[in-house]
This record gives sequence, C-alpha cells and structure tokens, in this order.
Amino acid sequence: MKRTLLPGRPYPLGATVTRKGTNFALFSEGATKVELCFFDAEGRQTDCIALQERTAYVWHGLVRDIKAGQLYGYRIDGPWEPERGRRFNKYKLLVDPYAEALSGQVDWKKPIFAYDVASGDDLKMDTQDSADGVPKSVVIDSKFDWGDDCPPETPLADSVIYEMHVKGFSIRNPMVPEKLRGTYAGLACEPSINYLKKLGVTAVELLPIHHFIDEGPLVARGLVDYWGYNTLGYFAPMSRYSSCGDTGGQVNEFKRMVKALHAAGIEVILDVVYNHTCEGNQLGPTLCWKGVCNTTYYRVNEESPRYYVDYTGTGNTLNVRNPQVLKMLMDSLRYWVTEMHVDGFRFDLAATLARELHDVSRLSSFFDTIHQDPTLADVKLIAEPWDVGEGGYQVGQFPVLWAEWNGKYRDTVRRFWKGDAGQLSDLGNRLTGSSDLYQYDGRKPYASINFITAHDGYTLCDLISYDRKHNEANGEDNKDGSDSNDSWNMGAEGPTDDEGINRLRERQMRNFLATLMLSQGVPMLNGGDEIARSQMGNNNCYCQDNELTWHDWDLDEPRKRVRDFTSQLIHFRLNHPNLHRRKFFQDREIRRRGEDLIIKDVAWFSTDGKQVPDEVWNTQWNRSVAVLLNGQTLQVTDEDGLPVIDDSFFLVVNASQDGVEYVLPASPSGKPWCQVIDTEDIEQPFTHAEVEKKIIVGGRALKLFSDGKIS
Repeated sequence: MKRTLLPGRPYPLGATVTRKGTNFALFSEGATKVELCFFDAEGRQTDCIALQERTAYVWHGLVRDIKAGQLYGYRIDGPWEPERGRRFNKYKLLVDPYAEALSGQVDWKKPIFAYDVASGDDLKMDTQDSADGVPKSVVIDSKFDWGDDCPPETPLADSVIYEMHVKGFSIRNPMVPEKLRGTYAGLACEPSINYLKKLGVTAVELLPIHHFIDEGPLVARGLVDYWGYNTLGYFAPMSRYSSCGDTGGQVNEFKRMVKALHAAGIEVILDVVYNHTCEGNQLGPTLCWKGVCNTTYYRVNEESPRYYVDYTGTGNTLNVRNPQVLKMLMDSLRYWVTEMHVDGFRFDLAATLARELHDVSRLSSFFDTIHQDPTLADVKLIAEPWDVGEGGYQVGQFPVLWAEWNGKYRDTVRRFWKGDAGQLSDLGNRLTGSSDLYQYDGRKPYASINFITAHDGYTLCDLISYDRKHNEANGEDNKDGSDSNDSWNMGAEGPTDDEGINRLRERQMRNFLATLMLSQGVPMLNGGDEIARSQMGNNNCYCQDNELTWHDWDLDEPRKRVRDFTSQLIHFRLNHPNLHRRKFFQDREIRRRGEDLIIKDVAWFSTDGKQVPDEVWNTQWNRSVAVLLNGQTLQVTDEDGLPVIDDSFFLVVNASQDGVEYVLPASPSGKPWCQVIDTEDIEQPFTHAEVEKKIIVGGRALKLFSDGKIS
C-alpha cells in the first residue's frame, strides 16, 4: 500500500491524529536519515517512509489515512562512531520517545543490540534487523470523556499517602473480578475503592507505571522487573497493568482509574524515573534514545564519549542539562497532568536531576523550569533526595515547592523503637516536622514526607521479624539489598509460634504506625503494612512478581487488628489539624487569659511532669519522653478568618523495656486529660477514659492523651 506523505508540522513531537491523517515528529540532531515504519497487528512491517522535512532538528511529516491503533517505529541513520558517542544504526527499530502507548515486550533473544554482541566489541556495528524484538509505538487518539472529573486537591499538609503497586494490590483480592485483578481497572473497581476509603488515605502513590521493560539478566534467571524502575516510555502507561490489551486500550483504562479514584476523593501520585532509562551503558540494548541521538539524551564521559556518566547505578544518566531532554521531561510531566489528570509526582533519585556539572545544585535548570511552569504550579512535587553519586545524599536541600522523602525520619524512628541509645534529641526533631531540615529555607512541616518503610527495603512486618535480609530468591547470593536496616527480630528470625514474641511484634507495629500518624509532616504508608504484609525477610523485591510481594487478603485476627488500628489512626489524624500543622512550632510562650499559667505551642516533659532540661536531650540512657501539642496555637484561620482551635494532645513514647510512670501536666484548656491510644493494649488500643494525675506507660509502648472530645 502506497502512503501519501505531506510535510506536516514539527510540533507537537510524537504522533498526533488529525482529520487528514497522523502527524509524526521526532527530534534527532545528528541523524542523516529518518524512516517511519508501519506494522500490522501481528508485528510484521508493512511499509517504511523516509521523512523529508527537518525543522530545527525535528524530522516531521503527515501520513494520510493513518488512524489511532496503528503500530509504528523509527529507523535512523547517521554516523556510527561509538568512540565519539555516536551510535546511529539504521538496522535497529526504535520506539518513539513521545509514544503514548507501546505494544509488545522486548525479546532479549533477538538482535536488539546495535553492536556485535558475539565479540563483545561495542565499537563494531551489528547489521541484523531488531524489529522482532522491540515493542512497537501505538498511534493514540487522546479523546476521552472526563465528564465531571474533579480532582480532590487535598492540601499536602492534610494528606495521607499510600505507596502501592498497581498489580500487587489487587491481584489476589477475591472481591475484585478475576479478569480485572492486577490492573488499572482492578484498582478502580468498587471493592478496591471502598477499601482505600475505609482505610482513610487521601492519595495513592503508584510505583512506576511509565512503560518499562524486564532487564535481560532477570529474564535469564526466570524473573521480571516488578518495581518498574526501567523506563522505555515516558508518555505511555505500562501495558502489563491493562485489562484491555496493549494496542492502545491501556490509555483510557488508566484515565478511567484516575477518574474513579478522584470521585472517591483520592488523589493519584506517580513515581517517575527521569534520571535514567532501560538502555543501560555502552553494552546495553538500543531501543529508543540511544539510537535516536545518543549524545543528546545521555550524559557521556567528556574525555571518552564511548562511556556514560552514571549517577544512578543503572549504567546511564539522562542528560537533563540538554534543552531538548529537559523539554521531553517537561512535556511528559505536563502530559500526565493535562491528559491523564494525575495530581503529583514522586521523583526517583531526584538528586541526579539537579546535577548541572557534577555537584547537586538547588539552582539547576530542572528546578528553574518546573518552578516557572503554570501547569505544574499546583501539583505535588516529591523528591527522593539522593542518588548514588558523590555528594548525592541531599535530604533537606531541595528548594521551595518541593517535599522530600525524609530518610532521616525513617532511620531515627526505627532506631528509637529498636531501643538504640542516644536517639532522643533527633526524635524530637522528627516528631515535630523536622524543622532542622526544612524551617530555614521557606518550607513548612509538610515538606517532610515521613515514612517508616517503603517499597525498597523491609515491610513493617519484616522490620520487626528479621535481623538479617533474606534475598536468596533474587538469585544474587543474598548480596543485593541493604545490610543496614535498623531492624530487630525480638528473639526469633522470621515467623514463630512463640506467643510472647508475636504479641511484642504486634505492639511494635502499633508503635511504628502510631508514631507515623502522630508526627508532624506528611505520613506515607507502605502498601500492605496495614495488613502486616511480609516478604519473608527479602528487602529488595524488585524482581519478585509473585506471592512474595502481592497483598494477601486472607487475614487472620492479628492482621485484622493491625488493619483496624491503622484505619482508626488515619481517621483520627485527619480529624485533628493539631496533628498536621501548616506551620512549624515556634516554642512561643502564651499566657492564658485571666491566669498566670504560661503555656507553649509545644513542650517536652520528663516523668515528673516538668519540662525536659537541656542536658537530658543528649543522654545515652534516656529512652522515654513526652510532648505536649497545644491545640490552641495552630496559628491558622478558617475560611471566615476565625482562629482554628483543636484539642491539645499529650504524647508519651517509651522504648525502654520497663514501664515508666509519668506525672501529667495541666492541659492548656484546663480540662482533664483523657486517654486516647495505648499501644500496649492488644484488643482495644483506642480508648475513651479519663485518667488520674499519674499514669503508667508500659515497656516498649506509646500512649496519647487528649483534653477534648474523643473522635
């Protein structure tokens, strides 16, 4: 079939359906020839057209009668000079960097490498056709009826984030229709929505759903990439999570999922991987950017461009310093906001994106571009504030508008409840929003994304069940994953029949969950922690797409108790602005009207009911402290300009083995204290009882008291 080719337009990049056909546009600065190839439903190439127009390095053309659903790819010719970083190879089919959907998977048995793999010489070109082993780009018509879609727009300060995996969440849920399990539709169906609403979370943070591939070494071991940090398409939703197949239906299925979550008041945050791609180093496959224009898209070694700069541990680093690469990332972010209606992003290894030369810079082009973009002004921006390069640990160093995964919060809270010495001073900072990290650069407590566990590392259940990692199933001789976990098995490695150990473990889970939900900042719950999900001690389940990582919904009584306790905690937090303040504590003294009593917005107390003296904070022996949060000093007003007043709380944490007696100070309101939470109580940790002047907090336990109406 002979295709009619018109000049078309250089923008927008990608494939754009028009009334005349489809416009194709691709940026390649070093190409000498660009061919657009079409494929049938079986993946057979039907024809190939050389694009004739080039405007500012954008090759473009409009092809008549090409409609949505058409499969296509590119073949690009240009210099084969790997020693100079140029890796053009016309025999390799390439994915469109702007493709909005991809069909098919990578076949590692096919010649998808641009060099001669047999010799291992990456300077020698391979001339075999790779089309059979490369996913095909899909032309998408973006029409979708969003109807009355209304994003919840929950302020970050009032958010509770649930980090989750699209497939792992519903694949084993018997309440979800079988054909929908593990898909976008499975997350959008009524049982899933009802569960998230009952739990109380305000946002789901989805592990990467940009189309990714399985790494070759994993495939060789019979494993797959489960987490998804191996991106091939920054505009395409992962087809593996679609119940509609992979020829375009995944796009609208994703949109329907977002719309359903929004209708339930739940925001959607995407974990995005803009620091590296799936193409690896000089010995990796050629699937997209490496063959489109290698030196544009990747940071190559300036002295030896054959090799890549690697700040990510994956073999390559995207060249965000290049305006065209920066444009691609910004176009991707805007696409997911405007076309897919997502509410925010968590940036993997975000320190890499801020490297102008080698150092991480708060004034990088990436930050500058995002901050001036009106489309991104109101979305949530969350950084994983580190990478694997020198100087890459940047917790507390990101600019305004950004929140950060607070790794220091995780480490301190783990060490405190494990019973490590000398944690008290740092714990005080973490419980009150980490002002030492975020207060002095214009940010607020909600810049701190607090978490105890995340996808990377132990689950909460494993944190209190294992002293050592058990990653044997990954096939790397248990050498992968972190050896520094601040975990404690409490006397037995893994599952045990010892009732005493199991009760202590359940109490420790309540301690961790309560600490997370009662801290200032924004709590992020690792999906499945609320039902004591275990990975059997594996702290690096990136390649385990099986029952080891999937949520198990067959709950026994202890796991039901953890679930119910977590839900109560979340709803309690949401009902009390004193637990998610918009401003840092100022430690201001406030004289109550008509009385001589002076109260503060926050105050720390010892067992005798007196405020903690300075010298106690840095002692090694003290493992217990109490904090008073004054609900009359929120320093914010409601929509009518009236001061917001909340209950005051008195929180006692005790990581020592023995119980501790505390004298309760007077409450700011003068009302009696009521006990709200006692993590030592296995059957009824939430209580509704007035207490005496002196109270006992059990060993390795937490208690919370309120001077207001229990809710």
